[in-house]
Amino acid sequence: MHMAESAPSMVDPFGRRITYLRVSVTDRCDFRCVYCMAEDMTFLPKSEILSLEELDRLCSAFIRHGVRKLRLTGGEPLVRRNVMSLFHALGRHRATGALEELTLTTNGSQLARHAEELHACGVRRLNVSLDTLDPAKFAAITRWGKLDKVMDGLAAAKRAGLAVKINAVALKGVNDDEFDDLVAWAGDQGFDLVFIEVMPMGDLGTESRVEQYLPLSLVKARLGKRWSLDETDYRTGGPARYYTVRETGRRLGFITPLTHNFCESCNRVRLTCTGTLYMCLGQDDAADLRTPLRASEADTLLDAAIRDAIARKPKGHDFVIDRRHDRPAVARHMSVTGG
Repeated sequence: MHMAESAPSMVDPFGRRITYLRVSVTDRCDFRCVYCMAEDMTFLPKSEILSLEELDRLCSAFIRHGVRKLRLTGGEPLVRRNVMSLFHALGRHRATGALEELTLTTNGSQLARHAEELHACGVRRLNVSLDTLDPAKFAAITRWGKLDKVMDGLAAAKRAGLAVKINAVALKGVNDDEFDDLVAWAGDQGFDLVFIEVMPMGDLGTESRVEQYLPLSLVKARLGKRWSLDETDYRTGGPARYYTVRETGRRLGFITPLTHNFCESCNRVRLTCTGTLYMCLGQDDAADLRTPLRASEADTLLDAAIRDAIARKPKGHDFVIDRRHDRPAVARHMSVTGG
């Protein structure tokens, strides 16, 4: 396959250098979390999904354009058949130094099987989505998930030397009695913890986001009664604002897409498993990269399409939970764009 010459780095219209690519490798998942998917999701036909080889070629093009951090997501990335071959392929960019970080977001269900191999591919840290430590509640939130499998996966990740960050979505009336327990547990385990406000994406059937919505300002105030939260300027290049929990020594982050606009420093774009590039999680504007990818073995068309897309990256998103109509700000499900 012809490789284009080293491309210039990507800078959007607002002067932001795009160095972070999140890639959904599948829209499928072995869970059906109530805030992410409907229970009877219809998944994409295989012909629309990029092959693992195509995903490698696309990611490699972005790395050539200056992407330094790559995160694989889903759906659940580890349920894609033979996905470890993609981690091995992308690991070569870690080995050459072209890529600073190769990481993933996972529900943890498959980690017990894959943790050691992920480390061997150059993965050093990962995010695990976990909203509750209560097995019955976990089954209710995920519909299909088993908490003990996730706990086994987390133990395997620790044994393999992977740093773990727990992502917990704050859900009013669901897990809001557990926030102190989550902070204490993460401290005991040596995990960082990030709370995330529920996002207005995708029709969930009977579930209403307005009922689920809990502003993190309240969560933080509640946590402040038990824990000493010291401000920190720690950044991972993501949207979280971090504090250090003095009692545990671990980091605690808050991601507030609805009440705090974090777009000024946005350095990322998101690629779906069908080759659609979203320049902003909260906007519908997108670029089709699958067509130029499949049109030619050379990367000339693909490189041009990537440059055109970055030139359309918007300044920010418009997330609002619409209380009058109770409809999502963005119609696609979170599982389509990848977390």
